[in-house]
Amino acid sequence: MTKPVRTTRLAELQILEIDAWWREHREKAPDLFEQELAAALETIGSAPGAGKRYPHQRGDVRRLALRSTRNHIYDVESPDYVLVVAVWGGIKGTGPDLSTLPGDESRD
Repeated sequence: MTKPVRTTRLAELQILEIDAWWREHREKAPDLFEQELAAALETIGSAPGAGKRYPHQRGDVRRLALRSTRNHIYDVESPDYVLVVAVWGGIKGTGPDLSTLPGDESRD
């Protein structure tokens, strides 16, 4: 079942920050993050539950790796949509702070 994908304000800010960094520092492939992210969001929407389970107290967080850019998308599936709660660099050594997952604080 296909579901719309929404992002939290925090995830949207993370996306903008990563995209700006990528465009400034990766002159041979400035659009790669944007392209890989778009493909991953399409995957998440068309196959909710894609990615691996990510350890969290709620137990329903999933992580999908963006292999080329080495970032991860963290999402939570609701009955009506998939909510991206974070987009985080996979090489940072730690995951994002998901101690307070948002309820319906989302953006279409």
